[in-house]
Amino acid sequence: MAFTATTGNSDAAWRPDVTTFAPIDTVPEAVLLQATTVSGEIIGDAPSLRVGYVTDDDATVTAEGQEIDEGEPELDEVVVKTSKITQLVRISNEQWRQQGTSDQLAQSVRRALIRKSDSLFLSDPDSGIAERDDIVDGGAVDGNLDELINLETEIREAGGDPRLWILSPRAWALIRQIKTSTDSNVSLVGAGVEDTTPRLLSVPVVVNPALAPGDGLLVDPAAVVSAVSQIEVATSDQQYFSSDSVALRAIWRVGHEIVRPDRVGRFTIGAGS
Repeated sequence: MAFTATTGNSDAAWRPDVTTFAPIDTVPEAVLLQATTVSGEIIGDAPSLRVGYVTDDDATVTAEGQEIDEGEPELDEVVVKTSKITQLVRISNEQWRQQGTSDQLAQSVRRALIRKSDSLFLSDPDSGIAERDDIVDGGAVDGNLDELINLETEIREAGGDPRLWILSPRAWALIRQIKTSTDSNVSLVGAGVEDTTPRLLSVPVVVNPALAPGDGLLVDPAAVVSAVSQIEVATSDQQYFSSDSVALRAIWRVGHEIVRPDRVGRFTIGAGS
């Protein structure tokens, strides 16, 4: 019988193991998973995720027995492209075998994936939602929360349901420093220790350093769609065979697009960008 090479009779170098993890279990802190509606998974730079949505037409009042006017809802779509976030770590075989090394490296890679994903989603010049010029401009906050109340109101008037504030550490600090009056030391938003989850105008707050200092966003997660792959982690002791080293590789593909820009808002406070 002719010989056929298969994964069953080949050495490990020819069939490296790959482990996948659900992003919500591995990187739940990633803002993308909290501020968007995950709508699918894409493999490759060329394919895209096409997400259909409906722009509503108005309903009408019709008298009894009269013809009902036909509605004309628009069937629209957005196209989501993805980027592959990667990290490759090379480490000596001896160090890899040291107790705790593999766990600490796994945590380091996890943090690196989160930081890059947050940057792409929030502040990247090409893809960051804070860089979009078609979202609602909430203006500059100065001395009170009126501009934030107006921003929330405008998003709700557009049919949105804002469920998440995303603030830079500086923006959150400056908002917490707003006092109830000029001669008071009491913060307008409280001490910030009453709730497990920080809140602003009763909406949860996520603080993320990927935003420029002084920047903040108010997001309706239903207004932003995303494509998110499984996180793939692989190790190989063959990649760097000649130096007796181990390779650790992690891959995560992510992408997003705003469906309804009038349901996402941005504001600045202090030295906002």
